[in-house]
Amino acid sequence: MRVGIVAGEKSGDFLGSELIRALRNRYPSAEFVGLCGPLMQQQGAVSLAEMEKISIFGLDGLFSSLIEILSIRNQLYRHFQVWQPDVFIGIDVPDFNLALERKLKKRGVPTVHYVSPTVWAWRSGRISKIRASVDLMLVMFPFEEAYYRARQTPVKYVGHTLAREILRWSPDQQFHRSLNLGDGRVIALLPGSRMSEVSRLAEEMINGARQLALSYPDLNFLIPAANPKIASYLRSVLQLDSPNFRIVDGHSRDILALADVAVLASGTAALEAALFATPMVVMYKISWLSAIVFKRSIRVKHFSMPNHLTDPPVVPELIQQGATAENMVEEVTKLLLDADHYSQQQSALRKIAPKLAADSAKLACDAIDQLLANRRK
Repeated sequence: MRVGIVAGEKSGDFLGSELIRALRNRYPSAEFVGLCGPLMQQQGAVSLAEMEKISIFGLDGLFSSLIEILSIRNQLYRHFQVWQPDVFIGIDVPDFNLALERKLKKRGVPTVHYVSPTVWAWRSGRISKIRASVDLMLVMFPFEEAYYRARQTPVKYVGHTLAREILRWSPDQQFHRSLNLGDGRVIALLPGSRMSEVSRLAEEMINGARQLALSYPDLNFLIPAANPKIASYLRSVLQLDSPNFRIVDGHSRDILALADVAVLASGTAALEAALFATPMVVMYKISWLSAIVFKRSIRVKHFSMPNHLTDPPVVPELIQQGATAENMVEEVTKLLLDADHYSQQQSALRKIAPKLAADSAKLACDAIDQLLANRRK
């Protein structure tokens, strides 16, 4: 069995590695070729280019990398024309994968897309392109399955791998002891995993944290840096001079698990905080160009995933001009001082992980098996 597979983000690399493991259990001689990160390569997948080359954020990131991205996509298509995969699986990065999927589908290759684009949130017109490109959409949230079914698009809800992982999470006790936090409360600050996010949010977060530290001396602020480049930026540019502020290399989940409150960029970190039931404040700021496009095509009132999984939404969102230190201080203070407000958000978040927990890789593998069986018939 030959499987073409493309991921373009760290989260997609994890999903791909789990799916490859499940498929290989059923098809021991299966070959996996495409665009893969280190976790997928550890499972035996062959990458034809560097996965990070297609990792972009916003339209400004797209324009600066467009020529290289198109070149990589053409390279993959030419390879698959010769190699003839039995199925192609695109993981996330829809602007890259859907065009590739459409071309392969026209050549008779069954196509699967894993992780729905946020078509239900913005650019809803993409649904026609998705139908033309994808034989099967694998979605991670229940409301997405209902959305696609209502629009006559083949779909399977497989749950979210993070939910099972976090429900079984064992905190790193040695790391916890090394922090020497005492009885002080912990505020986690996560300004993002990309420099574009960090450069827009970190300064406001730090300024807000400094204001909170003046009012509440017992607070400990932990900032997990997603990579060494971001850690270096935080240390050199923001010049933190208080012992209550600590930049940590990695350990974001350990910090979210022990935090009393998290302040973070909208994205995967917000979902992780929700799965840990850590009360949070979400901040979101993009470039002016991306903001203009998003404003014209947005279809939802909330940006962060936790607010799409609770009814009613419970997480405060500070968006664009609202993503300020002053607004952050106001929202965090409510969580620190109002016990009812804190418990209301935490109780709502606690319901999310059990709802999403599933053996996602197995369910995805089952759905792909069924797709191929239907094609053979």
